[in-house]
Amino acid sequence: MVESEIAERIAARRAELDELEEQLAKQLAEVRAERDELAVAERVWHRMAEQLTAETAAAAPAAAQVAGHAMLLVPHRGPGVGEDALPPEYQRILTIVRDAGGAVATRQVGEVLGLEVAVRGKLEPLRGKLSKLAGRGWLRKLPDGRFTARL
Repeated sequence: MVESEIAERIAARRAELDELEEQLAKQLAEVRAERDELAVAERVWHRMAEQLTAETAAAAPAAAQVAGHAMLLVPHRGPGVGEDALPPEYQRILTIVRDAGGAVATRQVGEVLGLEVAVRGKLEPLRGKLSKLAGRGWLRKLPDGRFTARL
């Protein structure tokens, strides 16, 4: 009788341990799956952080070093900042828009500057300069993409 009782206890304990092993194996699989998901999320996060850093650097205003101090090449328009603070090329663009007397398209400014207006790629840098002038308060960009001088 004692031997059968011991055998039953051993069998019961073995069943408990088998069940516990099954639960732990399931838990371990869940932990490993979550760890893999975190690794993927971390890689995506790093990639997005790098892209954001690159985009932020690209969108940062262009600055030059003058006497050891950073200066915007195209400063924001404001009190005490005259057109003479703009680089000569930007001053010329501003004069062309102002002399037009109304809204002008990039193509029209390009014609006055003597650019090859038939080639779209030649106008894109000019469009960028016009947009920069508008973004810094020197020009106004209309919804149709044309530009006017600010009063």
